[in-house]
Amino acid sequence: MTQAFSEFSGRQPLVLTIPGLNGSGAAHWQTLWEQSRGDTARVDLGMWDAPRRNPWVTKLDQAIRSANQPIILAAHSLGCIAVSWWAELAGQPWGWPVAGALLVAPPDIERSEIAGVLGDFAPRPRSSLPFPSILVASEDDPFAAIQRSFDMARDWGSHFVNIGSCGHINAASGIGLWHEGQRLLDRLIGTAEGPVAHGAAAGEILASLAREEAGPRAI
Repeated sequence: MTQAFSEFSGRQPLVLTIPGLNGSGAAHWQTLWEQSRGDTARVDLGMWDAPRRNPWVTKLDQAIRSANQPIILAAHSLGCIAVSWWAELAGQPWGWPVAGALLVAPPDIERSEIAGVLGDFAPRPRSSLPFPSILVASEDDPFAAIQRSFDMARDWGSHFVNIGSCGHINAASGIGLWHEGQRLLDRLIGTAEGPVAHGAAAGEILASLAREEAGPRAI
């Protein structure tokens, strides 16, 4: 365990939400979490309607580095791809300063019709993330086939949770405060608050807890 991680261990983690293209509106679960949870704040990446990879990753890095506590990321859609790029470029040690991430409905940005809009983020990184993570996917997400979502989870070393037919897991999905997602988030927070000596051990803990809480169906 690094000295820096030791200094921050035991502190209450800060949850940073990272929206996707066009941001997250008033009825989106990210906005509702920010309003209802005292530990949650949004990263203002700007350029919501015309995102660019480098400015987004730079602003995400600034938000992470300016915090004086462990960070849990709660990303949606293109925000998940931004997180993967931050992890690719930041070179952080295991579990600090980002101690975990909830990655919800990442799009298949290499699909032709999506790449035309979000091609600046393609190709997506394939490297394992340097923190425990849970990737949540929907079987009828219009922006990623369920197999592609599983492929992303495999590449990033994320535990995969299939929540069935829930669209893009956004406001239009009608999930409100999305209590199932908050349970997964709280498990990540619990892992961050406890000592984690090795990434594999963290992955085993998250896998078993996610199965217990959400009953996922992995493919």
